[in-house]
Amino acid sequence: MARVPVLTTAEAAPAAQANLAKVEKAFGTIPNMFAAVANSPAALQSMWGSFGAFSTGALGAALTEQIAVAVADTNDCAYCLAAHTALGQQAGLSPEELATAQRARAADPKTEALLQFAHSLVERRGKVDPQQLAGLRDLGWTDSQIVETIAQVGLNLFTNYINIALDIPVDFPEVPFQRG
Repeated sequence: MARVPVLTTAEAAPAAQANLAKVEKAFGTIPNMFAAVANSPAALQSMWGSFGAFSTGALGAALTEQIAVAVADTNDCAYCLAAHTALGQQAGLSPEELATAQRARAADPKTEALLQFAHSLVERRGKVDPQQLAGLRDLGWTDSQIVETIAQVGLNLFTNYINIALDIPVDFPEVPFQRG
């Protein structure tokens, strides 16, 4: 059971209702995470605005979801792992590609390097090795894509911590962790 109310649109503060309506339009329902975050209209606005901004970002939907499952698995966030696995499949990724991404791995070496970078950001709390950045650039990743990856990791840390700290019930098909 969640440690804060999982609000309906009618129960949410007026300042959160418009964003909940946008969430419902995008998903066809209001996932529990957004319903819980609606307890803070400012947090909901920040979260939904970030997701919206990244939808037109330099990384694309599939890679964004691969990053999200890598971060969720690293942080043991069952909610985000389930949600982003479902979203990753909608973005065209296979279940195998998503399971591999959970371990910050990919068939494509360029993608794998970026996933390893995302994992390193979480594990090392942002203290990355400058050689890792140079390696990303050598593989063709741009500074825009590197900065966006860091921002994506930050957004995923936010959602992971919300779901873990508040024990949000998972309302997507559950996915086993890969890192153990």
